[in-house]
Parts: sequence; structure tokens; C-alpha cells
Amino acid sequence: MKVTTDACLFGAWAAKEIHNRADQGNKHILDLGAGTGLLSLIIAQANPSYIIDGIDIDEECYEQAKENTEGTGWKGKINNLHGDAGSFVFGKKYDVIISNPPFYENELRSENEKKNIAHHSEHLSMVDLCRTIKNNLSDSGIFFLLLPYKRKAEIDELLKKENLPVSKRLLVRQTDNHTYFRMMIAGSLKASDLSMEYEIAIKDGNQQYTPEFRALLKDYYLNF
Repeated sequence: MKVTTDACLFGAWAAKEIHNRADQGNKHILDLGAGTGLLSLIIAQANPSYIIDGIDIDEECYEQAKENTEGTGWKGKINNLHGDAGSFVFGKKYDVIISNPPFYENELRSENEKKNIAHHSEHLSMVDLCRTIKNNLSDSGIFFLLLPYKRKAEIDELLKKENLPVSKRLLVRQTDNHTYFRMMIAGSLKASDLSMEYEIAIKDGNQQYTPEFRALLKDYYLNF
């Protein structure tokens, strides 16, 4: 699957939030639906003391993630797993869980079955994702999700129902002239009410990357 700008932005935002945590140390991160390992690699670059397990149900994505990890300096920090995250027995609780899950439920499908697995939620619905997070997150852990803004009301209600309170929300626009199209959320099992909501535009009116976007991605984009 191709690398997308919103996934890079999400990885950089989550990596910074994790790096800014007070309780640094030998912590464990779970990347649910890791794909080819993009998020795991971004987070490992900013948080080298963490151990990351990345799991994906698609065998070719799993093999590609392994290859991508082997070509970096973080291969000892990232473990690539192949399996269904909803039923996989991880054997430990995680300090951080991150996911860029399948976005679409009950929408038009592609003829490409691998794209359907990546984009649609038959294998990992939002309900399944919430329960997987709850089953594998430590009591003091945090989770990060990249989600479509158009499902905000539905997702907010589901997270509330599943007792996964959101503490931060970053709303994403393509430009200042566009409406929001993605939202990035951080939460925990014990978060209080939403304490921070803010927004970011990827490009300005001249189709140049905004200073806020550049600040987040400068450590990951070459020639930026």
C-alpha cells in the first residue's frame, strides 16, 4: 500500500506525543494493522527506548514490514507479527497502542481484495478495534487513532460506550479552505474529559506545506 500524507502526519504527531510523556523508559508499543510498518518506523526514530510490536493480517504486508525494518537501524526495536489482531495472544499489556485502522464500513468496495482488507473493516471493525485496545492496553497506557472526520459523531459515541475516553483531538484539513477530512485522537482507559482540541492544515493557499506541518515532519521527510 502506498504511503499517504495523512499517515505520515499521524505517525509524526503520535511520535511527538509519546516522546513528550513523562514516564520514558523501556516501554512497549503495539501497532495494530501495521501494514508495511510506516508508523512503527516513525515512532521508533523518535522513541528509540521503546519496543514496538507491529501486527498485520495480510501476509504480504507482514513480509514487506519485515523487509522494511531490516533495512533500518531499529530492527532490534521492532517485532513484526503476522495474525489477526482481534484474536492474537500478545502475552503482555502495552504502554501505547497506535492504529491507522480500516476506514470504511458499508461502502463501495474495490476489485482489489488487498485494498479491501486495508481500507474496509470486515476484519477489524471499530467495535473490534475498541475491544482489542481495551484488552491489550495497560491501566496507565495511551492509545492513538487516525480516523475519518466524517464519522466523528459515530466514533465519539462508540468510544464513549466502550469506555475509551479521548483526551486530545487533532483535526486535519488539506488546506485552510477545505473542511476537515481526518481526525487524530489520543486517549486512555482513565482519561478525563477532552482537554485539548486543535487543528492543522497540510498546505496553505499557495499549495505550500504549512509551518505547522513542516515542524512535525521535518525529521522524517528528506529535502524538506
